[in-house]
Amino acid sequence: MNRILVVEDEERISAFIAKGLKAAGFSTEIAADGISGRDLALTGDFDLLVLDIGLPGLDGFSVLGQLRTQRPDLPVLVLTARDNADDTIFALESGAADYMIKPFRFGELLARIRLRLKETIIEAPKTELVRGDVHVDLLRRQVWVAGKIVDLSARELSLAEILLQNRGNVLSREQLLSHVWGFDFDPGSNVVDVYVGYLRKKLGSDFVTTVRGFGYRVD
Repeated sequence: MNRILVVEDEERISAFIAKGLKAAGFSTEIAADGISGRDLALTGDFDLLVLDIGLPGLDGFSVLGQLRTQRPDLPVLVLTARDNADDTIFALESGAADYMIKPFRFGELLARIRLRLKETIIEAPKTELVRGDVHVDLLRRQVWVAGKIVDLSARELSLAEILLQNRGNVLSREQLLSHVWGFDFDPGSNVVDVYVGYLRKKLGSDFVTTVRGFGYRVD
């Protein structure tokens, strides 16, 4: 099920959108201001963002600018009462995937959302991994926790990557050793346990779960 984040300060509009999206089979979350909307977009595992421009706390253009650098994979559909051509151009050049003017017809909004999600699936393989407030950019080899960059070594990043790519599955120490350190590494080494400890310190104590007698898992 695709997850949609709706950042809209008018409760009547956000509730209307959320109700329609739920009926269409989507999971939705609502933020009523720019700051909480930005934070949710950066840390949550959303497939698309519906974004108003005239938001309290932080305007939609500022949110869009921050997402362009930190969540370039997240499609953003701007939904606003601003019908100025300059605003439309600025939003699209700032990274918005689409721009709709209020008042709007829900059927058209739904069609545009489905189109943007389809384009996302077709265009590129997954280049970013997200778990809670941990965000890994596989192209730039960078990691953020709660919106802040965290320095990981190459081995730490490789370990985090393989665990996130197999989220929900238990990986044995031997599997992790062969993937991150190579087949010729001493199978009796405790290096995996040591590096799991490093990840817990940097990404959060609950990032990796130990499954005794089997290995490790990211939930």
